[in-house]
Amino acid sequence: MKFSVSSSDLLKQLQIAGGAIGSNPVLPILEDFLFTIEDNKLMIAATDLETSISTEMDVMSDSDGSVAVPAKILMDTLKQLPQQPITFSINEENFSIEITSAYGKYKLAGENSADYPSIPQADGDTFISIPSSVLSQGINKTLFATSNDELRPAMTGVFFQVETDKLTFVATDAHKLVRYAFTDVKSSESTSFIVPKKALNLLKNALPQNDEVRISYNKSNVFFNFPNVNLVCRLIDARYPDYNAVIPIDNPNKVTLSRTDFQNSLKRIAIYANKTTNQVVLNINDKSLTISAQDLDFSNEATEQLGCTYDGVGSMTIGFNAKFLVEMLGVMEGDEIQIELSTPTRAGIMRPVETIEGEDILMLVMPVMLSN
Repeated sequence: MKFSVSSSDLLKQLQIAGGAIGSNPVLPILEDFLFTIEDNKLMIAATDLETSISTEMDVMSDSDGSVAVPAKILMDTLKQLPQQPITFSINEENFSIEITSAYGKYKLAGENSADYPSIPQADGDTFISIPSSVLSQGINKTLFATSNDELRPAMTGVFFQVETDKLTFVATDAHKLVRYAFTDVKSSESTSFIVPKKALNLLKNALPQNDEVRISYNKSNVFFNFPNVNLVCRLIDARYPDYNAVIPIDNPNKVTLSRTDFQNSLKRIAIYANKTTNQVVLNINDKSLTISAQDLDFSNEATEQLGCTYDGVGSMTIGFNAKFLVEMLGVMEGDEIQIELSTPTRAGIMRPVETIEGEDILMLVMPVMLSN
């Protein structure tokens, strides 16, 4: 079997698929790409048995066939070659591979494609169609809020809640929570599932600019399909916590202020906060918001004042983890945000003042108890 392809085009596809290759594969063949040629199309697949990515590209081939190709040596070779046509010749008896470029020949040992694990295929008609920009927004706005605690597996992924005309993304680590909903979607049924963090990071990097993404799912896997790329991942088999139960409904105290001014102030004040708690104290009254922090161990202290609009019952003092607030403000959009509060011991809610039609975002952050 022999085929020719552009070196740079091939490298681009390998970099997309290569994200699925784990750093310590449980089987040696999982260090390979699976190359399959059919009708002058090359399909490249990679998997770590949890997440699989396959991409497709046009090539010039003399026959159909398949082979497992060592990923690292192939990618390292292509990175060192300038853009040019290259030819692969595969010996179908011993799976040896010879690559010919304008500079010379490179030989490497392939493996039998029959030994490569099979990649799950989508079955049935349960799917959602969603613009790639929306999916990208949903991932970017929620992924940072997922947990790293392996003892709570449900929280290590993003919760997708699918309704017939709405898709909601939720992420929480029990200290902060993000809920991002988008209404302009069509689904064949209502369901919910939890997608692991690794798969979403790979998906985020592979998504096209302006295309439709078809999301299919079954009990154990979810399939993301868009032009020339398929990503499959095993779902997290756990029950997601009832996130609506922790969102306070009655929040009589509302603060409106500039998002960037608040974020920049927090970054400066956090330098002086205790490095374990990252605690900053917000003191809110009619005309202004005072942000302060201190680290008693090193006698460090800082205070800043910001203008704000406050609609509430009396002045209020509440503590938060500055790192969490800065992360949330970093993925929010719009010039102004509103913070909704009830008491110093209950969660605070942040939303952008300007809303985009068809979208709704809510960010919740738990307070840090103030020491007397």
